[in-house]
Parts: sequence; C-alpha cells; structure tokens
Amino acid sequence: MRSIPFSLLAAISLALPIGAQEVTPFADPSRLISIGGSITEIIYELGKDDLLVARDSTATYPDQALQLPDVGYMRALAPEGVLSVEPSAIIALEGSGPIDAIEVLENASVPIVFVPEIFTQDGVITKVRTVGEALNAENEAEALIGRIQADFDAVQDRISKIEQPKSVLFVLSMVGGRVNAAGTGTAADGIIALAGARNAITEYEGYRQLSEEAIITANPDLVLVMDRGGDHAASEDELLSHPAIALTNAGQTGSVIRMDGSYLLGFGPRAAAAALDLADAIYGAPEPAQ
Repeated sequence: MRSIPFSLLAAISLALPIGAQEVTPFADPSRLISIGGSITEIIYELGKDDLLVARDSTATYPDQALQLPDVGYMRALAPEGVLSVEPSAIIALEGSGPIDAIEVLENASVPIVFVPEIFTQDGVITKVRTVGEALNAENEAEALIGRIQADFDAVQDRISKIEQPKSVLFVLSMVGGRVNAAGTGTAADGIIALAGARNAITEYEGYRQLSEEAIITANPDLVLVMDRGGDHAASEDELLSHPAIALTNAGQTGSVIRMDGSYLLGFGPRAAAAALDLADAIYGAPEPAQ
C-alpha cells in the first residue's frame, strides 16, 4: 500500500472535506505501530490491539497500552527507534513528525496512514472510520461510531438545557507567572465548545502567553487546567493568586477545574464522556429525573 507523502498531507487535508480521504487497507498490519493516544484508544476499542507492537508516549489509555514498547513522543519521533520494532505498518495522527523522520520511514517502505485531527464530534467519527478502513475493520468501526454517536446525543441533550454559556480560560502551563493559554483551533477550544461553554480567548489560534491585561479583559468565569505532574502544572493556589486571574470572575469565585489531560483533550472514543464531565463541572450535575 502506498502511503501519503508527509509533505503533501497538509495540502490534502485542507483540500478535502472531513471524511473524504480515501484509505487503502494495510496489506499487512500484523506488526502495527500507533502514533497518537486517541489512535491507540480506537484500536483497542475496535478489538485490534493484538496487532500492536508499539505505541508513542501519548498513548496512556487503556492501561494495557503501557505494556507496549514506547517509540517516543509523536512530534519528536526518531526513525531508528520506530524501525527497531520492525513495523509492518504505521497509523499516525496528523501532525506526527518531525517531517524528516516521517520521510525516513516512508523511504524505508513502511506503509503509513495519517489520521485527521479535528476537534469536533465529526472529527472523532472521522478518526474512527479512518482507523477502521486502514485495518479492514469497517464493521467494527461503524459499531463503535454508533456508540459514540449515542454518547454525543447525551451531551447535546445535557447542554441544550444551558441558558447562559460560561466563559472558560484553559491554562496549558504557568511558569514564572506567565500564563500560556489556549486560543481557537485547539483541543481545549473544541472540548469547551462541546461542553456548552465558550473559550475566553478568541483573539488568536493555538497556544500563547497572555499578558495580564489580556487575562483581565477576557474575564473568564472559570479556569480549566490539565491534571498532570511536572513543573508546568500550576496548583489551584498558584492560579488563583495570579495578579490578573485574581481580578477575574474565576478568581473572585475560586473557580478552577482540573481534569486528566489525555481524557480531556484526546478527542478519541471518550470525547463525549469528557465533554459531559466537563459540562457537569462547569454547570453542576443536573437534578436526577423524578
């Protein structure tokens, strides 16, 4: 099977609508590497995990995936490490790289399928369908899509009852008092929208450091952060004592939400559940039906 040259991937994904990319099933997926945590989750949900011989470091769910060899971070792959497990096929999330590493893998004649990364409900369904087509598991993929669609229907029912959307500031990291926050086109922006809230930052795409003035002007109702270890994970006290955050609605009410990063931002089979949990955290759990 021919893979799509990485250098052409961006142009192709922009030119085609969601789900329009043609995927030829792998001729031999018996030694499969998955790159991207959501891709690995999908493979397990499809019951095709017996094909996996390795995964990248973002694949931390389900727990069984941690038993697989780790070939490195998806955006900093070393081709030698990937090739060391003798893969027969690679299925990778769009944005995996760097480009020169992907080119080495393509030159080594390892078939690669790239899966679009779009932070919407349709994007999740496209991921599942693409993985299913690559692994010749279309029936399993459609069954999984049915379950995912039911989960998203529950999310829509939940957020349809929200009268006034709240404003959420997603803080990726805070180092030396500098807040790195999510703008549009990010996984954080996508999950906030799915949860029936609005991103406090709409002036730029991607992640960027905010000035204190920008934080005060945004005036979020809540601050959302990933629950993770490491030096960049700000504590609730650090966030609420930040001079600018302290002046916002979130700071005044002490409203900080912390959720597992891979669950919150993965946009895999659990995306609807994450959106529902986030909606409950933002607005409070709905009253049980009488």
